Amino acid sequence: MGFKCGIVGLPNVGKSTLFNALTQAEIESANYPFCTIEPNVGIVPINDPRLEELAKIVKPKKIIPTAMQFVDIAGLVEGASKGEGLGNQFLTNIRETDAIVHVVRAFENDDIVHVSGKVSPIDDIEVINTELILADLSTVEKLYQKAVKNTKAGQKEGLPLRELLEKILPVLEKGESIRTLSFNEEEAKLLKGFQLLTIKPVLYVANVSEAGFENNSHLTSIKDFEKVENSEVVAICAEIEAQISKLDIQEKQEYLSEMGQNESGLDKLIKAGYKLLGLQTYFTAGPEEVRAWTINIGDSAPRAAGKIHGDFEKGFIRLRQ
Repeated sequence: MGFKCGIVGLPNVGKSTLFNALTQAEIESANYPFCTIEPNVGIVPINDPRLEELAKIVKPKKIIPTAMQFVDIAGLVEGASKGEGLGNQFLTNIRETDAIVHVVRAFENDDIVHVSGKVSPIDDIEVINTELILADLSTVEKLYQKAVKNTKAGQKEGLPLRELLEKILPVLEKGESIRTLSFNEEEAKLLKGFQLLTIKPVLYVANVSEAGFENNSHLTSIKDFEKVENSEVVAICAEIEAQISKLDIQEKQEYLSEMGQNESGLDKLIKAGYKLLGLQTYFTAGPEEVRAWTINIGDSAPRAAGKIHGDFEKGFIRLRQ
Protein backbone atom coordinates (compact mmCIF):
# COMPACT_ATOMS: atom_id res chain seq x y z
CA MET A 1 0.00 0.00 0.00
CA GLY A 2 2.08 2.92 1.29
CA PHE A 3 0.05 5.71 -0.37
CA LYS A 4 -1.54 8.19 1.99
CA CYS A 5 -4.11 10.90 1.20
CA GLY A 6 -4.80 13.63 3.73
CA ILE A 7 -8.40 14.87 3.86
CA VAL A 8 -8.42 18.61 4.61
CA GLY A 9 -11.02 21.35 4.67
CA LEU A 10 -12.45 24.12 6.79
CA PRO A 11 -14.58 23.08 9.78
CA ASN A 12 -18.10 21.84 8.96
CA VAL A 13 -17.61 21.16 5.25
CA GLY A 14 -18.33 17.41 5.53
CA LYS A 15 -14.76 16.22 5.94
CA SER A 16 -15.35 13.74 8.74
CA THR A 17 -18.62 12.59 7.15
CA LEU A 18 -16.64 11.73 4.02
CA PHE A 19 -14.02 9.92 6.09
CA ASN A 20 -16.76 7.94 7.84
CA ALA A 21 -18.17 6.91 4.48
CA LEU A 22 -14.77 5.89 3.13
CA THR A 23 -13.79 3.84 6.16
CA GLN A 24 -17.27 2.97 7.48
CA ALA A 25 -16.00 4.27 10.80
CA GLU A 26 -18.22 6.22 13.19
CA ILE A 27 -15.82 8.95 14.26
CA GLU A 28 -17.13 12.15 15.78
CA SER A 29 -18.55 14.54 13.20
CA ALA A 30 -19.83 17.47 15.20
CA ASN A 31 -21.16 20.86 14.16
CA TYR A 32 -18.34 22.94 15.61
CA PRO A 33 -14.66 23.63 14.79
CA PHE A 34 -11.89 21.27 15.90
CA CYS A 35 -14.12 18.27 16.66
CA THR A 36 -11.31 16.35 14.92
CA ILE A 37 -8.03 17.18 16.65
CA GLU A 38 -5.97 14.01 16.38
CA PRO A 39 -6.00 12.73 12.79
CA ASN A 40 -8.14 9.66 12.22
CA VAL A 41 -6.50 7.11 9.94
CA GLY A 42 -8.38 4.59 7.81
CA ILE A 43 -7.28 1.98 5.28
CA VAL A 44 -9.77 1.71 2.42
CA PRO A 45 -9.81 -1.39 0.17
CA ILE A 46 -10.03 -0.60 -3.54
CA ASN A 47 -12.91 -2.27 -5.36
CA ASP A 48 -11.67 -3.81 -8.61
CA PRO A 49 -13.91 -6.04 -10.78
CA ARG A 50 -10.79 -7.54 -12.40
CA LEU A 51 -9.70 -8.97 -9.05
CA GLU A 52 -13.11 -10.55 -8.56
CA GLU A 53 -13.10 -12.08 -12.05
CA LEU A 54 -9.60 -13.47 -11.51
CA ALA A 55 -10.70 -15.00 -8.21
CA LYS A 56 -13.60 -16.76 -9.96
CA ILE A 57 -11.11 -18.49 -12.24
CA VAL A 58 -8.42 -19.36 -9.67
CA LYS A 59 -10.71 -19.99 -6.66
CA PRO A 60 -8.09 -19.06 -4.03
CA LYS A 61 -8.36 -19.36 -0.26
CA LYS A 62 -8.00 -15.58 0.12
CA ILE A 63 -8.73 -12.49 -1.96
CA ILE A 64 -6.63 -9.45 -1.03
CA PRO A 65 -7.46 -6.11 -2.69
CA THR A 66 -5.05 -3.23 -2.80
CA ALA A 67 -5.80 -0.31 -0.50
CA MET A 68 -5.29 3.39 0.03
CA GLN A 69 -4.76 5.12 3.35
CA PHE A 70 -6.85 8.18 4.21
CA VAL A 71 -6.14 10.56 7.07
CA ASP A 72 -8.87 12.84 8.39
CA ILE A 73 -6.90 15.97 9.30
CA ALA A 74 -8.55 18.42 11.67
CA GLY A 75 -10.29 21.45 10.15
CA LEU A 76 -7.81 24.12 9.12
CA VAL A 77 -8.58 27.76 9.77
CA GLU A 78 -7.11 31.09 8.76
CA GLY A 79 -3.85 31.63 10.63
CA ALA A 80 -2.88 27.95 10.73
CA SER A 81 0.54 28.74 9.22
CA LYS A 82 1.22 30.90 12.29
CA GLY A 83 0.11 28.17 14.67
CA GLU A 84 -3.45 29.41 15.19
CA GLY A 85 -6.21 26.85 15.69
CA LEU A 86 -3.69 24.07 16.40
CA GLY A 87 -2.27 24.92 12.98
CA ASN A 88 1.27 23.60 13.51
CA GLN A 89 -0.07 20.16 14.35
CA PHE A 90 -2.37 20.12 11.33
CA LEU A 91 0.35 21.22 8.90
CA THR A 92 2.67 18.52 10.21
CA ASN A 93 0.00 15.92 9.53
CA ILE A 94 -0.39 17.17 5.95
CA ARG A 95 3.37 17.00 5.33
CA GLU A 96 3.26 13.25 5.96
CA THR A 97 0.79 12.58 3.12
CA ASP A 98 1.36 11.87 -0.58
CA ALA A 99 -1.66 13.85 -1.81
CA ILE A 100 -4.29 16.23 -0.47
CA VAL A 101 -8.03 15.59 -0.71
CA HIS A 102 -9.53 19.04 -0.17
CA VAL A 103 -13.21 18.88 0.77
CA VAL A 104 -15.12 22.03 -0.17
CA ARG A 105 -18.67 22.82 0.86
CA ALA A 106 -20.92 23.25 -2.18
CA PHE A 107 -24.35 23.13 -0.53
CA GLU A 108 -26.61 25.50 1.39
CA ASN A 109 -27.97 24.46 4.79
CA ASP A 110 -28.88 26.98 7.48
CA ASP A 111 -28.68 24.25 10.15
CA ILE A 112 -24.98 23.66 9.51
CA VAL A 113 -22.81 26.57 10.61
CA HIS A 114 -20.24 27.87 8.11
CA VAL A 115 -17.05 29.09 9.75
CA SER A 116 -17.15 32.40 7.81
CA GLY A 117 -20.92 32.82 7.90
CA LYS A 118 -21.56 32.20 4.19
CA VAL A 119 -21.01 29.46 1.61
CA SER A 120 -18.31 30.57 -0.83
CA PRO A 121 -16.25 27.64 -2.20
CA ILE A 122 -13.49 29.71 -3.78
CA ASP A 123 -13.00 31.77 -0.63
CA ASP A 124 -12.80 28.51 1.35
CA ILE A 125 -10.24 27.08 -1.06
CA GLU A 126 -8.17 30.26 -0.90
CA VAL A 127 -8.13 30.23 2.92
CA ILE A 128 -6.54 26.80 3.05
CA ASN A 129 -4.30 27.31 0.01
CA THR A 130 -3.01 30.55 1.52
CA GLU A 131 -2.11 28.81 4.77
CA LEU A 132 -0.23 26.08 2.88
CA ILE A 133 1.54 28.67 0.71
CA LEU A 134 2.59 30.73 3.74
CA ALA A 135 3.92 27.62 5.47
CA ASP A 136 5.96 26.74 2.36
CA LEU A 137 7.16 30.33 2.00
CA SER A 138 8.53 30.26 5.53
CA THR A 139 10.34 26.97 4.84
CA VAL A 140 11.76 28.06 1.48
CA GLU A 141 12.96 31.44 2.76
CA LYS A 142 15.00 29.70 5.47
CA LEU A 143 16.39 27.19 2.98
CA TYR A 144 17.29 29.98 0.56
CA GLN A 145 19.12 32.03 3.19
CA LYS A 146 21.19 28.98 4.06
CA ALA A 147 21.82 28.15 0.39
CA VAL A 148 23.02 31.70 -0.34
CA LYS A 149 25.36 31.59 2.64
CA ASN A 150 26.78 28.23 1.56
CA THR A 151 27.36 29.21 -2.07
CA LYS A 152 29.01 32.47 -1.05
CA ALA A 153 31.34 30.40 1.11
CA GLY A 154 32.43 28.56 -2.03
CA GLN A 155 30.27 25.45 -1.78
CA LYS A 156 29.59 25.00 -5.51
CA GLU A 157 27.69 21.75 -4.92
CA GLY A 158 24.95 23.84 -3.30
CA LEU A 159 24.40 25.95 -6.43
CA PRO A 160 21.69 23.71 -7.99
CA LEU A 161 19.62 23.97 -4.81
CA ARG A 162 20.02 27.74 -4.70
CA GLU A 163 18.90 28.04 -8.33
CA LEU A 164 15.91 25.79 -7.65
CA LEU A 165 14.86 27.87 -4.65
CA GLU A 166 15.20 31.02 -6.77
CA LYS A 167 12.78 29.39 -9.19
CA ILE A 168 10.06 28.62 -6.64
CA LEU A 169 10.43 31.53 -4.20
CA PRO A 170 8.83 34.16 -6.52
CA VAL A 171 5.87 31.84 -7.14
CA LEU A 172 5.16 31.49 -3.42
CA GLU A 173 5.64 35.24 -2.92
CA LYS A 174 2.90 35.81 -5.52
CA GLY A 175 0.57 33.60 -3.47
CA GLU A 176 0.64 30.66 -5.88
CA SER A 177 1.22 26.96 -5.27
CA ILE A 178 4.45 25.47 -6.60
CA ARG A 179 2.60 22.48 -8.08
CA THR A 180 1.81 24.85 -10.97
CA LEU A 181 5.51 24.64 -11.91
CA SER A 182 7.24 21.80 -13.73
CA PHE A 183 10.44 20.22 -12.41
CA ASN A 184 13.04 17.99 -14.01
CA GLU A 185 14.15 14.76 -12.34
CA GLU A 186 17.08 16.34 -10.52
CA GLU A 187 14.97 19.22 -9.19
CA ALA A 188 12.29 16.80 -8.00
CA LYS A 189 14.92 14.83 -6.06
CA LEU A 190 16.18 18.00 -4.37
CA LEU A 191 12.66 19.04 -3.36
CA LYS A 192 11.55 15.65 -2.07
CA GLY A 193 13.26 15.90 1.29
CA PHE A 194 11.74 19.27 2.19
CA GLN A 195 8.13 18.00 2.44
CA LEU A 196 6.70 21.15 0.89
CA LEU A 197 2.92 21.33 1.05
CA THR A 198 1.96 23.07 -2.18
CA ILE A 199 3.89 20.65 -4.37
CA LYS A 200 1.54 17.85 -3.36
CA PRO A 201 -1.17 16.93 -5.89
CA VAL A 202 -4.66 18.07 -4.87
CA LEU A 203 -8.05 16.49 -5.46
CA TYR A 204 -10.94 18.86 -4.75
CA VAL A 205 -14.06 17.11 -3.47
CA ALA A 206 -17.15 19.27 -3.93
CA ASN A 207 -19.56 18.18 -1.20
CA VAL A 208 -23.01 18.80 -2.68
CA SER A 209 -26.56 18.16 -1.51
CA GLU A 210 -28.56 15.25 -2.93
CA ALA A 211 -30.05 17.60 -5.53
CA GLY A 212 -26.85 19.57 -6.04
CA PHE A 213 -25.12 17.66 -8.84
CA GLU A 214 -26.72 19.83 -11.52
CA ASN A 215 -27.39 23.57 -11.80
CA ASN A 216 -25.13 24.23 -8.83
CA SER A 217 -23.22 27.51 -9.06
CA HIS A 218 -20.97 26.47 -6.17
CA LEU A 219 -19.93 23.30 -8.01
CA THR A 220 -19.36 25.24 -11.23
CA SER A 221 -17.04 27.69 -9.49
CA ILE A 222 -14.95 24.82 -8.07
CA LYS A 223 -14.64 23.20 -11.51
CA ASP A 224 -13.56 26.51 -13.03
CA PHE A 225 -10.92 26.96 -10.33
CA GLU A 226 -9.63 23.41 -10.83
CA LYS A 227 -8.96 24.13 -14.52
CA VAL A 228 -6.80 27.12 -13.62
CA GLU A 229 -4.79 25.18 -11.04
CA ASN A 230 -4.57 21.97 -13.10
CA SER A 231 -5.92 19.79 -10.29
CA GLU A 232 -8.78 17.26 -10.17
CA VAL A 233 -12.35 17.68 -8.90
CA VAL A 234 -15.00 15.12 -7.92
CA ALA A 235 -18.55 15.99 -6.85
CA ILE A 236 -20.12 13.77 -4.18
CA CYS A 237 -22.82 13.98 -1.54
CA ALA A 238 -20.98 12.90 1.60
CA GLU A 239 -24.21 12.44 3.55
CA ILE A 240 -25.60 9.98 0.99
CA GLU A 241 -22.26 8.18 0.69
CA ALA A 242 -22.15 7.74 4.47
CA GLN A 243 -25.61 6.18 4.37
CA ILE A 244 -25.07 3.77 1.47
CA SER A 245 -21.66 2.70 2.80
CA LYS A 246 -23.60 0.80 5.48
CA LEU A 247 -25.61 -1.19 2.92
CA ASP A 248 -24.60 -4.62 1.69
CA ILE A 249 -23.34 -4.98 -1.88
CA GLN A 250 -26.70 -5.90 -3.43
CA GLU A 251 -28.59 -3.10 -1.65
CA LYS A 252 -25.92 -0.61 -2.66
CA GLN A 253 -26.12 -1.65 -6.31
CA GLU A 254 -29.91 -1.39 -6.27
CA TYR A 255 -29.73 2.09 -4.74
CA LEU A 256 -27.17 3.28 -7.30
CA SER A 257 -29.26 1.82 -10.12
CA GLU A 258 -32.29 3.78 -8.91
CA MET A 259 -30.10 6.90 -8.92
CA GLY A 260 -29.03 6.15 -12.51
CA GLN A 261 -25.40 5.55 -11.52
CA ASN A 262 -23.11 2.55 -11.97
CA GLU A 263 -20.63 3.43 -9.24
CA SER A 264 -20.65 5.29 -5.95
CA GLY A 265 -19.16 8.70 -5.38
CA LEU A 266 -16.52 7.07 -3.18
CA ASP A 267 -15.42 4.79 -6.02
CA LYS A 268 -15.12 7.87 -8.24
CA LEU A 269 -13.08 9.59 -5.54
CA ILE A 270 -10.69 6.65 -5.17
CA LYS A 271 -10.26 6.36 -8.95
CA ALA A 272 -9.49 10.07 -9.11
CA GLY A 273 -6.98 9.59 -6.28
CA TYR A 274 -5.26 6.82 -8.26
CA LYS A 275 -5.10 9.06 -11.32
CA LEU A 276 -3.81 11.98 -9.26
CA LEU A 277 -0.99 9.91 -7.75
CA GLY A 278 -0.15 8.21 -11.04
CA LEU A 279 -0.88 4.72 -9.74
CA GLN A 280 -1.84 1.46 -11.39
CA THR A 281 -2.60 -2.10 -10.26
CA TYR A 282 -1.21 -5.50 -11.13
CA PHE A 283 -2.27 -8.92 -9.87
CA THR A 284 -0.76 -12.16 -8.60
CA ALA A 285 -2.76 -15.37 -8.48
CA GLY A 286 -2.36 -18.78 -6.90
CA PRO A 287 -4.28 -21.35 -4.85
CA GLU A 288 -3.47 -19.55 -1.60
CA GLU A 289 -4.43 -16.04 -2.64
CA VAL A 290 -5.34 -13.71 -5.46
CA ARG A 291 -3.92 -10.31 -4.69
CA ALA A 292 -3.83 -6.80 -6.12
CA TRP A 293 -0.67 -4.69 -5.85
CA THR A 294 -0.24 -0.95 -6.33
CA ILE A 295 2.68 0.47 -8.31
CA ASN A 296 3.46 3.77 -9.99
CA ILE A 297 2.66 4.12 -13.67
CA GLY A 298 5.93 3.59 -15.51
CA ASP A 299 7.48 1.29 -12.89
CA SER A 300 9.63 -1.47 -14.36
CA ALA A 301 8.94 -5.19 -13.96
CA PRO A 302 11.74 -5.53 -11.36
CA ARG A 303 10.29 -2.62 -9.36
CA ALA A 304 6.85 -4.24 -9.50
CA ALA A 305 8.31 -7.54 -8.31
CA GLY A 306 10.00 -5.70 -5.47
CA LYS A 307 6.58 -4.79 -4.09
CA ILE A 308 6.09 -8.47 -3.32
CA HIS A 309 9.57 -9.04 -1.90
CA GLY A 310 12.81 -7.08 -2.13
CA ASP A 311 14.73 -10.21 -3.15
CA PHE A 312 12.60 -10.49 -6.29
CA GLU A 313 13.81 -7.10 -7.50
CA LYS A 314 17.43 -8.06 -6.80
CA GLY A 315 16.87 -11.30 -8.69
CA PHE A 316 15.67 -9.41 -11.75
CA ILE A 317 18.82 -7.28 -11.67
CA ARG A 318 21.14 -10.29 -11.42
CA LEU A 319 19.44 -11.98 -14.38
CA ARG A 320 19.91 -8.89 -16.51
CA GLN A 321 23.59 -8.81 -15.60
